[in-house]
Amino acid sequence: MTTRPLPAVASLADDLPTWLPAQRWFAAKGRDIGSAQVERAALLWEGAEPGAPSLLHALVDADGERYQLLLGVVDEVPDHLRGALVGQLEDGLHAYDATHDAELMGGLLDLFAAHSTAGGVDWLPEPGVEIQTGLRARPIGVEQSNTSIVFGEHYILKVYRRPVLGESRDVELHRALAGAGSTRVAAPVAVMRTDDTVLGFAQRFLGDAAEGWATATASVRDLLAEADLHAGEAGGDFAGEARRLGAAVAAVHADLATALGTEPVGQAEMAAGADAMHARLDSVLREVPALAEHEPVLRAAFDAVRGLPGTTVQQVHGDLHLGQVLRTTTGWVLIDFEGEPDAPPAERDRAKSPLRDVAGMLRSFDYAALHLLAGEDPDNQRLTRAAEWAERNRSAFCDGYAEVGADPRADAVLLRAFELDKAVYEVGYEHRNRPDWVPIPLAAITRVTARR
Repeated sequence: MTTRPLPAVASLADDLPTWLPAQRWFAAKGRDIGSAQVERAALLWEGAEPGAPSLLHALVDADGERYQLLLGVVDEVPDHLRGALVGQLEDGLHAYDATHDAELMGGLLDLFAAHSTAGGVDWLPEPGVEIQTGLRARPIGVEQSNTSIVFGEHYILKVYRRPVLGESRDVELHRALAGAGSTRVAAPVAVMRTDDTVLGFAQRFLGDAAEGWATATASVRDLLAEADLHAGEAGGDFAGEARRLGAAVAAVHADLATALGTEPVGQAEMAAGADAMHARLDSVLREVPALAEHEPVLRAAFDAVRGLPGTTVQQVHGDLHLGQVLRTTTGWVLIDFEGEPDAPPAERDRAKSPLRDVAGMLRSFDYAALHLLAGEDPDNQRLTRAAEWAERNRSAFCDGYAEVGADPRADAVLLRAFELDKAVYEVGYEHRNRPDWVPIPLAAITRVTARR
């Protein structure tokens, strides 16, 4: 990556400190940027006609965080793209976020099809894949840490907004699962990369899919609209889907174990894991005094992990929740194997207990059930029904998992600790980002610690 920044693009350093924090994929929410600079910029192609936009690829540094941009550069930004304006360049041109420009994004398929090296980037289809060009592009607006572009009904390209040096866990795990014959992931299609960094990942687009979060929360709405009914009595009951989802997650874990192996860890590693949970609790307690009343029980739950003789670890999803699964006409599919977005790369790559994924999904059922009530005056009937929905679907998920793998409830001490550790993390996150939602993980801590 030796291409020097284009002089005109370097002037964006004046606009980036204002523009970057407003993007949903910006890493340091709520924090101002002290300085930003264009680390690298290269032309992918020039506009074919006078006044047509050119497309640039850029990497920028903002207070030590690296971000990837695809920039349209034009004399005058069209009205429908004014909301994507990044800033004005020193030569009178304007730069905008090109991921919002269907015409510019559609041309990326031509780069993949040609195995291009435009802009110092390698555009590489997977072995045996022939890229179809000429497809209409459109961005997806639901992601938080990346930007994805859909091409017709064929492909979806994830542009990593915060690319890191080295191989991509997301790509490698998808390749491993596809190689193992898994039907629970979308097939890899192509990668955009440099010698040392994976910049984007294209997969088959699942056009018949519904997002797990949307499907689950629709069920909760049905229940709360009929608050005199129990969770299993209202229309739109989700328990059957939760059971099938549990089986799908267990199948993915089994395929990852087959493809990439497992390893045992002993009591020393269990103790180190308990130390990490205590350290997270220490950090969140400093931010959220309301958590202090639960501290003794949380400490006891984490200390109980020290007494375990060991467990088996492997590669897992790493950030599993209802927003990371899709329901297709043939079953559930898991997406986005990057791991926890805020964790350092070495931590994401580390082998973990599959129970980490199970705990993440169990916490997600709580969120689906209770988020509609966040900020409302307490309504005991609605709260009771929502809690029933969460418990019904948590149980169904574990039942489904046990049909394919080991019953996660059999490792009650470890699963309980993982779930509480996740809830402690959520308390800190919500305190910083959505204070009205803090009661959701706090209620979970109350419920889980009340079990014996």
